[in-house]
Amino acid sequence: MNTLVEIDQLKTVLHATDEPIRAVDGLSLKISSGETFALLGESGCGKSMTALSIMRLLPDVGEIISGQIRIKGVDLLQLPEFAMRSIRGKRISMIFQEPMLSLNPVMTIAEQIHEVLTQHGRLSHSAAQQRIVELLEQVGIPDAEHRMHEYPFQFSGGMKQRAMIAIALAGEPELLIADEPTTALDVTIQAQVLDLLRQIQQRNHMAILLITHDLGVVAEMAQQVGVMYAGEIVEMANREDFFNHPAHPYTQQLFASLPEKHKRNHALAVIQGAVPSLAQTFAGCRFADRCQQAMAVCHENIPQWHSIADDHQVRCHLYDSKNQHAERSAVINDSVVFGALDKNADIEPITTVSPLLRVIDLKVHFPIRKGLFKSIFGHVHAVDGVSLQISSGKTLALVGESGCGKTTIGKSILQLIQPTAGSILFKNQELVSLSRSQLQKIRSQFQIIFQDPFSSLNPRMRIRETLLEGMNALRVSPLSDTHNEQEIDTLLQRVGLPIEVKWRFPHEFSGGQRQRIAIARALAVNPELLICDEPTSALDVSVQAQILNLLKSLQDNLGIAFLFITHNIAVVEYLADEVAVMYLGRVVEQGQVDEIMDTPKHPYTQALLSSVPKIKQDRVSPLIRLKGDLPSPAAPPFGCHFHPRCPRAMPICRETYPATSTFSNTHTTHCFLYSQES
Repeated sequence: MNTLVEIDQLKTVLHATDEPIRAVDGLSLKISSGETFALLGESGCGKSMTALSIMRLLPDVGEIISGQIRIKGVDLLQLPEFAMRSIRGKRISMIFQEPMLSLNPVMTIAEQIHEVLTQHGRLSHSAAQQRIVELLEQVGIPDAEHRMHEYPFQFSGGMKQRAMIAIALAGEPELLIADEPTTALDVTIQAQVLDLLRQIQQRNHMAILLITHDLGVVAEMAQQVGVMYAGEIVEMANREDFFNHPAHPYTQQLFASLPEKHKRNHALAVIQGAVPSLAQTFAGCRFADRCQQAMAVCHENIPQWHSIADDHQVRCHLYDSKNQHAERSAVINDSVVFGALDKNADIEPITTVSPLLRVIDLKVHFPIRKGLFKSIFGHVHAVDGVSLQISSGKTLALVGESGCGKTTIGKSILQLIQPTAGSILFKNQELVSLSRSQLQKIRSQFQIIFQDPFSSLNPRMRIRETLLEGMNALRVSPLSDTHNEQEIDTLLQRVGLPIEVKWRFPHEFSGGQRQRIAIARALAVNPELLICDEPTSALDVSVQAQILNLLKSLQDNLGIAFLFITHNIAVVEYLADEVAVMYLGRVVEQGQVDEIMDTPKHPYTQALLSSVPKIKQDRVSPLIRLKGDLPSPAAPPFGCHFHPRCPRAMPICRETYPATSTFSNTHTTHCFLYSQES
């Protein structure tokens, strides 16, 4: 294949502190036309800074100090800024990680796409409007002709991401840089986005630089893989070699950190420590302090590249013939990676005679108001008759697409949203009818961990004040300052943070550390039920492993029950005891985790599970791609809500909602494909 992009010894520094931060330190790679090159690594390794360097969109404190970035032989670093404007969006485009921060909130989607078309083409107004509709239809935006005139805040997260892709593709680029393009998307939407990128790549012979931490996405999309750590690439291989024979200890530990079904009763591997500061000058291997196979030479000498196969290179002293007989661990073995829990000890779940939480026929309908007098002319059926239960020490996973009502259920259980109808029993006490003062007396017994810890933490409060606020608010009798300080220290240690961080502010922490603080805040009042709303959705696999180990340990030691809201099926397989699958405000299938994962019955569950990217490409069931989006909860379809998207829909599905079909004492679904209970 013809080489499209060639990066040679790229060095990018950030002048944000007294010492320059070497965000990208001597990076070299090649990408061919029509090829997908995946760049992996933890947050802070320099992946996004590499992308911004290619686009020459560095922040004010950023500077490229050396190296070359050539596209078809033209060095972009030698071009003046006005010449780069004709390249950005036309020859090279970028899908940014956070669409809400990248889309202009005061311009419609059509206006933002039109900007690209105007910059790089000479289309008439009518031709441009038609092209905008085509682009939005390409990326799966329903009713594109009308929705193109809406603003970003009117789009869901998945639709905003697809609008970003439409903007990036408007100029038909030769290279598309995709920075975590599917991080916060549901698996069904993720499957659509990846399919779309593959189709456009094949049609236009476009190259893709894919930045991601999802190894399943890499397995499905990439031909070449580069693993980045602390500003440099430490391993480079083709897809087959990378997944069959990961060579660098960092890569091996990333694989060991993945949650999987067979690891359910064990702790996940954790990469201890954090990515080192890039403001320092390194004397040895940058991973040495965290490596479980480090030798003396790793701390003293910088490792060179070693070839393992024709297309497989690794930067590691373990593959230097001079070090073959040095004392070191031969492999990363189970006793190392599963050290946090006894791997031979099965977890004994804590059960009670009656469930800790029972939700019965819960409904949450939001009124739609219009006109001068704000009169009600309809309702959004966010939750429409959901029943579920959780026992102490158990985890119920709630899965489904964005907009199906998962978070609304969590907030309704906590009485942060007032239910329209139904019953919520916590330890056999009805919560719906409680007054505010009555609810406050028991609120400490159930808490929530929000999806975005940064948004949920007060940026003006130190961590100590954040933890103390909840402790003081939900305790009847205040405790002494000394006792509170001891309890704060204990909480921080329990979630794996040093005591001294209590004097810091939220912006001084990484994403994984902020999530630990959010968990500590929830634990501060000794809850019996934790509602976890996508707590690992935006975390690296290594940090995700730390959070999952922490939650599992807390459950084992304290008997806490979890309602775990997520779209990560691998996390469900690892953590959950039971699973409830939601679609458009209703639970369509429910059962033990093995029942749902091994024998899904509802067509929506089958489609959901088939859309999950797999590292091992050994799918037994056919891949089911759902077309379109969730229907509006303000006007749900008659009959089965899933029938407009169901590949097995029958006439009766359009007429009435199916009753319960039972397969075991714990496994039920609502589908006309199976016998119905009267």
